[in-house]
Amino acid sequence: MANLASTFWNQGRWEEAEKLDVQVMETSQNKLGADHPDTLTSMNNLAYTWKSQGRDSDALAMMKGCVQAQQRILGQKHPNTLSSLETLETWTRSGVD
Repeated sequence: MANLASTFWNQGRWEEAEKLDVQVMETSQNKLGADHPDTLTSMNNLAYTWKSQGRDSDALAMMKGCVQAQQRILGQKHPNTLSSLETLETWTRSGVD
């Protein structure tokens, strides 16, 4: 499902991507747990989808939660944490709120 959501995202089919991104995130949370790295990835993906839809406040809030969880679970220097943190800083600097 995550791959299909990514395909929709790449095609600009935001609503379809969002529906699958939400489903993937909820399934990951329920089956793997909120702290599982795959769940964190799904949070990141949903934040990007929301950003692409112009839902900047939702995207920023999701990315903040994702970064906080990644720092706690993966560590401050993990590549995924650093990438998400860079995105969060960019969105914050560009006035995404």
